Amino acid sequence: MGKLALAAKITHVPSMYLSELDGPHKGCRDAAIAGHREIGRRCRDLGVDTIVVFDTHWLVNSGYHVNCAAHFEGVYTSNELPHFIKNLPYAYDGNPALGHLLANKATAAGVNTRAHSETSLTLEYGTLVPMRYMNEDRRFKVVSVSSLCTVHDLKDSATLGRAVRRAIEEEYDGTVAILASGSLSHRFAQNGVSEQYLHKMWDPFLEQVDLRVVDLWQRGEWATFTAMLPMYAEKCWGEGYMHDTAMLFGALGWDRYEGSVDIVTPYFASSGTGQINAVFSV
Repeated sequence: MGKLALAAKITHVPSMYLSELDGPHKGCRDAAIAGHREIGRRCRDLGVDTIVVFDTHWLVNSGYHVNCAAHFEGVYTSNELPHFIKNLPYAYDGNPALGHLLANKATAAGVNTRAHSETSLTLEYGTLVPMRYMNEDRRFKVVSVSSLCTVHDLKDSATLGRAVRRAIEEEYDGTVAILASGSLSHRFAQNGVSEQYLHKMWDPFLEQVDLRVVDLWQRGEWATFTAMLPMYAEKCWGEGYMHDTAMLFGALGWDRYEGSVDIVTPYFASSGTGQINAVFSV
């Protein structure tokens, strides 16, 4: 019935918003912003009606959750980095019907997932930052999936990703994009020296592992990447324990994926962490 039209791993670094503002860092994330706008353009060209974001800033301690309210609107300040993202206005429509389909399909696959449509839940900046640049005209409906999963197995997140694709293709009447919103390695620079690391990795080891991962993607060595994902997430401080990435690759086929990657924004360092915008063929 429905179609999964686009799948991507994306950055959401708060310095993208800082990059808009007058001051010493104006323009510092132009490449990342341009990457988001390009992904948004591709979604428009593909006829996408809803973007599902696997958000590594939505922390959950039990189960999996889908925020699928009918409408989201407010003014956001990050409690994590209030000097980077502050007083950010947003307004997007949600997709309750799709959110419930996703949750029901994941639960049927053995991964207990709850959809929240009648809710006061707001969106986190793992969703808000990309929507600012991909969805400026509010063309796309937005659904957010909790992906900062503190006591969860990556294999369950992969199962959820597979269920998301099945729900879209078997039960949804529309066209969807999925975004894994989170970094590669994610060791923030130590307090007191963070300004020195705005454009640097915290440690060469983390950078080298990240670059090897990108190389594996470009070579199409998906079985190697998925096999190493749990250790990669552990040893390189993967953002959200890389549950967003497990969901993404679950939807793509995990170790049986046979597609290719298009690097939209080349790998870059931000506040000690490794970042990228990459689109995977579906």
